[in-house]
Amino acid sequence: MENSNRLEAFEKMLEAIQENYETTDGKMKRLKEEGKEKTATFRQLMGNKMLYQNVLSLYKLYGLLDKE
Repeated sequence: MENSNRLEAFEKMLEAIQENYETTDGKMKRLKEEGKEKTATFRQLMGNKMLYQNVLSLYKLYGLLDKE
């Protein structure tokens, strides 16, 4: 894969992970407001959110993402 294609693929992946993180966080907040923190859905979302956080943390660690 050429460098320009790799960069484009990375940017798409980064954008998708950031969007998924925000969407998941929003769903979790809504479920929490409804008192549904112990549901299977909430717990699955928590696992997904942790995965997205870990990937974003790795990007930051390697200087591929701006530190906030």
